[in-house]
Amino acid sequence: MHNTIRVNNDVTYIGASDRRIALFENAYPVGNGMSYNSYLVTDKKTVLLDTCDSTVEKQFLENLENALAGKALDHIIINHMEPDHSASLKAVLEKYPSATVIGTMQVSKIVQQFTGIDITDRFNTVKEGDTLNTGSHTFRFITAPMVHWPEVMMTYDETDKALYSADAFGRFGALSGNIFDDEASLWNGHLSSARRYYANIVGKYGIQVQAVLKKAAALDIKMICPLHGPILRENLAYYIDKYDKWSSYTPEDNSVIIAYGSVYGGTENAADILAAKLSEKGVKNIRIYDVSKTHYSKIVAEAFRAKALVFAAPTIDGGLFTEMETVLNEIKNKNLANRTVAFIENGTWGPLAAKSMAAYFEGLKNINILPEKCTVRSTVSEANLKELDKIADAVAACL
Repeated sequence: MHNTIRVNNDVTYIGASDRRIALFENAYPVGNGMSYNSYLVTDKKTVLLDTCDSTVEKQFLENLENALAGKALDHIIINHMEPDHSASLKAVLEKYPSATVIGTMQVSKIVQQFTGIDITDRFNTVKEGDTLNTGSHTFRFITAPMVHWPEVMMTYDETDKALYSADAFGRFGALSGNIFDDEASLWNGHLSSARRYYANIVGKYGIQVQAVLKKAAALDIKMICPLHGPILRENLAYYIDKYDKWSSYTPEDNSVIIAYGSVYGGTENAADILAAKLSEKGVKNIRIYDVSKTHYSKIVAEAFRAKALVFAAPTIDGGLFTEMETVLNEIKNKNLANRTVAFIENGTWGPLAAKSMAAYFEGLKNINILPEKCTVRSTVSEANLKELDKIADAVAACL
């Protein structure tokens, strides 16, 4: 049975949510599932904007058929070819053989790679600034390469002043009837899910996101329709400001995160002591994360939020604690910038962790690595307390 929701008189939400999924892209924990958004615009010509993941294909196809209400499907606009948005495309192409596919130059090739279908004879390539008129609606195409795949574009409906933003402005989590953020604070109220989504899915491509934000600034946008998460239609400046901060690697607040790995508790103790010292100096919103228990995607997201980052880890087999390696490798891979970083290391006979951790920040822009560090030998000593005092002073000063 269909489950569609009206966005306005001409636009119908025909997406669906998967609440059984545990790992999005088999990598990121999503305790509340995931939404896969698709939209149908009904005009003199009908337009489908993106499809859905295979896990919700049956529901999506029922929704599409109902929303068409017997009309032909004329156009399929593909903003993003990643399978969570295009896996149902093959079924749509087969069911509606007269529909024309619209996308950037790379789309046709990627469709064939994923589906084996050659759509050359029904594919229209569009470039920056091209438009499509369907009657009362005019769609303008905005290329967004590497946000976060090379074929990505966004579609701006000049009539509704709606930006169909592909993966931008998305969020982890399923939808539950309310499809607008202002109905249930689904994005703003779950900012950590939106931040974690951005940092891990799009975070590497800050320069490219900044370029698209400049294009968006020239548009009169009243509504943002992403491919994951709720539709945004109020306080758009708030969401755009968050994306501007995240994509320019600007800290959201003057806070500190401390991420540690600990085998026998000595490194954990040092992290806790440092947090207490920072609190005494008036630092607020301190967060401590055990890298062995907290998924790296959450720590990466928190690194996008906070201004100062402290990493504490023991030396293992002459190298670095494995889970800490994962966290730091992901932070490096996202091109994080503009942060102050400090290290606590532990080693019973050969502490090398600080040097190993610092190597992950080589080449990143505007990273201030504090000379102050703490070297614990097994358990925290009186000398370590003084070292932690110095780190606390230096971190507090940078804030």
